Amino acid sequence: MEPNLLRRREAIALLAAIAVAWGTSWPVTKAILQDLPPLWTTAIRSAIGTATLFAISAGRRRLVLPQRGDIPVVLNIALLHMFAFSVLVTIGLQFVPAGRSVVLGYTTPLWVAAGARLFLGEALTPARAIGVAVGVSGLLILFDPSTFDWSDRNAVLGNALVLLAALCWSASILHVRAHQWVSTPFELVPWQATLATGILAPLAILFEGIPHVEWSERLILLLFYGGAIGIALPYWATQTVNRSLPAIVTSLGLLAVPVVGVICSAITLGETLSFSLLAAMALIIGGIVIGTSDSIRGSWRGSHRR
Repeated sequence: MEPNLLRRREAIALLAAIAVAWGTSWPVTKAILQDLPPLWTTAIRSAIGTATLFAISAGRRRLVLPQRGDIPVVLNIALLHMFAFSVLVTIGLQFVPAGRSVVLGYTTPLWVAAGARLFLGEALTPARAIGVAVGVSGLLILFDPSTFDWSDRNAVLGNALVLLAALCWSASILHVRAHQWVSTPFELVPWQATLATGILAPLAILFEGIPHVEWSERLILLLFYGGAIGIALPYWATQTVNRSLPAIVTSLGLLAVPVVGVICSAITLGETLSFSLLAAMALIIGGIVIGTSDSIRGSWRGSHRR
């Protein structure tokens, strides 16, 4: 076994922790928005996450400067994922229930499958095509024209922003797939978070001013959880798990994130688990599983050959 690799049981436990951390961060962010405007919510969470990531990197003696060849991917992840995705989701959460938002946000693999065919020349196998079709049918349930209130501009805007966030994350993933890495992904995460925070803080001041906040123990705990547990822990843990488990196992494990998010939103925020939401979530997750079935079979066969 390579040094620093986890045993399979430990890696799966850590993967479960990632799903809980990311899944619970959606209702936590929704709760923070009761006390802070969206840009400040994102900026403060990002700053806490950045500080935590630097502490982890320094503690593991993995703090290195990015190499020139990695600058494009640092900019990509910082701008498209850490900045654009986070801001769009946070603004969207003002108008959309957290449970619905996490389902929309995790449509990302569907757009990655289509984008990989268009931009990276990857084959659109029958399984991937069926997976995209099934996943998109889940979206159609969420946006059934006969039930969706198109006259509610806030609802339309909120849903559109979360979907746009998913597309931004998809574009980031496509670039990451094509990038030739110099440093390891984990070594770049603190710098990506630093850049995102450096953009978020001035924008928060420019567009929202200095907020008048009634600080409380509840708000401080929510911000710490949202930054350290919702940002830093998953970024660190994902890189660790990726080195210890097949990529397809990690991808499927992360499908638990919207499930955790929907359940936590129902418990903590009192959001309704409607039939349309549950059906859409089942179809979207099912579509992702179908779309990755080729990779699952390949990973299974490869493990048995060894």
